[in-house]
Amino acid sequence: MAKIPDRMQAAVMFGYNDLRVTEMPVPRPGPDEVLIRVQACAICGTDPKIVAHGWPNNPPFGQYIPGHEYAGTIVALGEGIADYQVGDRVAVEPHKGCGHCENCIRGLYTTCLNYGNLAAGHRHYGFTVNGGYAEYAVNHVNTLHRIPESLSFDEATLITTAGTAQYGITRIGGVRVGETVVVSGPGPIGLMAAQLVKAEGAGRVILTGTRPERLDLGMELGAADVTINIKKQDVVKEVFSLTNGVGADLVIECAGTAEAAKDAVEFTRKNGRVALIGIYQGDIPINLNKVVQWNMTLAGGKAEGDWSLRRVLPLLKDGRVKAGPLITHLFPLREINEGIKTFVGREGGAIKVVIHPGR
Repeated sequence: MAKIPDRMQAAVMFGYNDLRVTEMPVPRPGPDEVLIRVQACAICGTDPKIVAHGWPNNPPFGQYIPGHEYAGTIVALGEGIADYQVGDRVAVEPHKGCGHCENCIRGLYTTCLNYGNLAAGHRHYGFTVNGGYAEYAVNHVNTLHRIPESLSFDEATLITTAGTAQYGITRIGGVRVGETVVVSGPGPIGLMAAQLVKAEGAGRVILTGTRPERLDLGMELGAADVTINIKKQDVVKEVFSLTNGVGADLVIECAGTAEAAKDAVEFTRKNGRVALIGIYQGDIPINLNKVVQWNMTLAGGKAEGDWSLRRVLPLLKDGRVKAGPLITHLFPLREINEGIKTFVGREGGAIKVVIHPGR
């Protein structure tokens, strides 16, 4: 076994919009924790917001390492670890609930009532405690998921993306065989959601968005049966036309815009279901009277709860859901700011950008 160094390279927040790659101490695992040699960490849409504005309860500047979509190899075990061993390949999920509040006991650990309270045992890796933009990271055993040899570390970073989509699908009651499903927003989560609902029995998947290349990718992945470019077509009219005037059985809203949320309600059928997975800002003009009169069900999905990563792993393992085609750019850790710039600007058609801490 390779000797674990005392120091490592990490991307550290020194202030807002001041992310620097510098030397930091290698963390040591405590009870029920492992030390992971991080092989890959994907940039999530939340990360540029953290770099620009920080996060509630984040560690102090000069000590704070963001990044929460990472995978690697276990290199050391803390006290009490029996189910994992050195050398295991794992991906992590960022949420570790306190384990004893009412929500955690019910399995709702992504909405832990002790959020941000480290003394109570809560951890949100890359947010309230250090994350994966580093050569090494410490994680609690509850956040670990073994990954098969058939899945690369780069692909494994998208397990959280897939798990977030799956949690939204689960929260709204799942997919019923043969249903017409609209997935709104062909970003990383939307493209994962489209693949998942297709693999789980959707009869027809309609993918909506504004970027032709991403809509085309949905078709190439075999996830979408029909695409609608909402810049060129009236999405509400098109969905009703495609469903003989009835509307969609299920909508997975991933775009995170006010207009997309509004439209989702407008093109859902009577007794239909809408999963809201996007992050919304400002006033959202949803027709709540229609929700009531049409007996619709709306549900939010906070991150990747309900052990959703474990649910999507078999689909990623056998290729029914593909992560690789969503990865468009790779950067070494020393170029992380260029990676974030590429991601935010969608340069070169960027969809998912992955950072390699060891390179």
